[in-house]
Amino acid sequence: MSELDQLWSQMLEEAMAAARDSGRHDVADYLDLKARNDALRNAGVRWLFESLIGIAGEATRRSAAITIDREEPHNFPHRGANIAGYMLVFRLGVRYLTVEAGWTRTPGDGFMRGGALAVAKISHFGITKMNVELHLKPRESGPGWVAYDADEALIEADERFLRQHFSVFLGE
Repeated sequence: MSELDQLWSQMLEEAMAAARDSGRHDVADYLDLKARNDALRNAGVRWLFESLIGIAGEATRRSAAITIDREEPHNFPHRGANIAGYMLVFRLGVRYLTVEAGWTRTPGDGFMRGGALAVAKISHFGITKMNVELHLKPRESGPGWVAYDADEALIEADERFLRQHFSVFLGE
């Protein structure tokens, strides 16, 4: 978690305590829900990035000279909203794989569409037909990343899915 995220979490805790102390249990409940959702969002983005970094590490051990850059904070547009989050850029020669992930943080950022807790974009430089948009969706078993195919069918964005995108990046 970045320093900014830690500060935000601390501010939410203080606001929840103040709301409870003043008898505003509705506000405290809302802030509690926001804090729990933010924890799920952070865990989802962390899983996505750690999985991709792990896959890159395996490829590097097999002789690929991959470099990784991380940018945080990072903002990117998504369907009319401003998404605040993080970005990873994987480079291999002239090949680039960019992964952006985050969520709206303030009312001015807009809102998350389709019930998503967070969104991510996987972009293949020069191979735009392989670009994909991911949504972190709540489920009974815990939140998970999903994508939609050309027919709008739901696809689980699990480690196998990420490995397929990494194979495209590696030119395999």
